Amino acid sequence: MENIEEIISLAKSLDQKVVNDAYLKDYTTFKIGGKADAFIEISSTEALKQLLSRLESLKLKYMVLGRGSNVLFDDKGFNGVILHLGSDFAKAESLGNTITAQSGASLMSVCKLALDNSLSGLEFAYGIPGTVGGTVFMNAGAYGGEIKNVLTSCEVIDRNGNIKTVFASDMELSYRHSIFQTNGDVILSATFTLDNTKERKEISSTMNELMSRRKEKQPLEFPNAGSTFKRPKGYFAGKLIEDSGLKGYTVGRAAVSDKHSGFVINLGGATFEDVTKVISDVQKKVLNDSGQTLECEVLIVRYE
Repeated sequence: MENIEEIISLAKSLDQKVVNDAYLKDYTTFKIGGKADAFIEISSTEALKQLLSRLESLKLKYMVLGRGSNVLFDDKGFNGVILHLGSDFAKAESLGNTITAQSGASLMSVCKLALDNSLSGLEFAYGIPGTVGGTVFMNAGAYGGEIKNVLTSCEVIDRNGNIKTVFASDMELSYRHSIFQTNGDVILSATFTLDNTKERKEISSTMNELMSRRKEKQPLEFPNAGSTFKRPKGYFAGKLIEDSGLKGYTVGRAAVSDKHSGFVINLGGATFEDVTKVISDVQKKVLNDSGQTLECEVLIVRYE
């Protein structure tokens, strides 16, 4: 714990907020997860740079967290440092047909900024609950759109503490994947190039239509982390799960949603083990019934 205390001391000296007894369930949409060894609210790029440099030199485990909309933490907590990019790291601005947003900005706020400036291209993302950083990290998508279709570049901090610009063509963007999942770069901001030829009314209509579809078909009334499984090529995860008779399948207080079989939900009070058991059981049954492997889309962070 000596190294953890050193990081906490550094954070305080940099005027960063250290949250005592921060339970990760309060910072994730699944509402599951124990305490982190240290939880730091990041408010400046310079502070983040110094903290990352020290964490690397101490070889301490750490994780950068946005809204936590695609992550499941262990009830035992996180044995390391959480660097939270939230409301103090959430600026976004529009210039011409581009929008540049810090990684802690909510995707919803960026979509609304696009609408306010009659910029099209982010309609598919309206309703995705994550932050800009998480969205780029996962190359999030929905309703036929992906963030890679509008992403131009990102400003990042690499493992050596260098701040640099990375262009979309160098991000290895594919289905729910980006280079940031493997190279350790931390996303500071992202720039999107959008279409300025559509009327605001048309953009608004598309956004409202997609939001209605989300509310109708997705279990938004329960804590969850979005689509639990990636879509196997040529198939739909939800359909495979339903065909295996697993709609509504329950372990403890975790369940396959009755509304959309592609979602595992927290019925209230679900544990980490409840959710991971449902995921494992679904994967085994679908593989046995259809021969298809369901890869988990949600990032599962075990206490190690």
